[in-house]
Amino acid sequence: MQSTLHGTSTDQFDGLRSAFEANLETGEDLGGSLVVNLDGENVVDLWGGYRDEDQTTPWTSDTIVNVWSTTKTVTYLAALMLADSGDIDLHAPVATYWPEFATNGKADIEVRHLLAHTSGVSGWDAPVTLEDMYDWEKSTAALAAQAPWWKPGSAGGYHAQNQGHLIGEVVRRATGLRLKQFVDEEIAGQLGADFQIGAREEDWGRISDVIPPPRLTMDESMPADHPMIRTFTQPVADASAANTAAWRRADMGAVNGHGNARSVARMLSAISLGGEVDGVRLLSPDTIEQVFDVQATGPDLVLGVPIRRGMGFALADAEAMPSLPEGRICYWGGWGGSVIIMDLDRRMTISYMMNKMGPGVVGSARSEQYLREIYQVMP
Repeated sequence: MQSTLHGTSTDQFDGLRSAFEANLETGEDLGGSLVVNLDGENVVDLWGGYRDEDQTTPWTSDTIVNVWSTTKTVTYLAALMLADSGDIDLHAPVATYWPEFATNGKADIEVRHLLAHTSGVSGWDAPVTLEDMYDWEKSTAALAAQAPWWKPGSAGGYHAQNQGHLIGEVVRRATGLRLKQFVDEEIAGQLGADFQIGAREEDWGRISDVIPPPRLTMDESMPADHPMIRTFTQPVADASAANTAAWRRADMGAVNGHGNARSVARMLSAISLGGEVDGVRLLSPDTIEQVFDVQATGPDLVLGVPIRRGMGFALADAEAMPSLPEGRICYWGGWGGSVIIMDLDRRMTISYMMNKMGPGVVGSARSEQYLREIYQVMP
């Protein structure tokens, strides 16, 4: 079979290139892109495979895809930039900017609790539909009205589908800009990164549909009011929804960012590179230090696995992410396997975005394989 892999990589990463190519040829990977940026240079910039299950449309250099919760990392970057500029205080109550949020026991929830998944508001109270998520005013008003599901600040619980609404409303109240507009103008636009929350209709023709994974299963013995059940069933996560027009038109900074490995790496390399990308400064070193201010440790109430969280991003931890070494590394990924790694010790950013979703909520066997290939050749 003729290889469908394209792009460039240095000899150092021959093993990574071979692994990606083999997965594309076997169908383990259908279509995707992979970038390793070292010290500001893309030493790996690969793409290949197909945009569709029938393998009729190639994945090209400008193909973009819904990256699921990798979107959250761009939302974190937006919040950190506003903290850096003084527009928001991460340790201030959310109600400082969004007064309605103070109701029902939420007056003391701070902005940092939203970023670190410790607010207790990890989803919507029932009933809620996907269509409600697309309606900004309705969905944020519902979050402002409800009570937290556990004591805020006491534990982490993944804000799987609503974190973009929570942080996004703080962004909107503080700046007057919708989250997708802020990302477009202040992050992607400033860096020339091919990324957007949602997707403009003129770009739909180059979007790869996502290929849904096996259905999520949860412990049926859990009570209906458990945070895991409530978070993932209100509304029920539906991967195929990402392929619809309504999804692409929405502003959901937790789940519906569209980009590729190159664009995600370009934006998030601001953290790996000390705040500046090609002369464009997004963050100060002091603000980057706050990323590593541990906000939560131990088992996540929603994901059921141990996660060490800083200011938004997860932090390298051998138990939660064994493919990462110790050090100043922050990361997160998306449903089905997309992943973005910021390694400050090595000034390295790793980005993998794809269309064929693997089982599980965050990470996949493929992303783990690629990370192992990268780190085994790094000093």
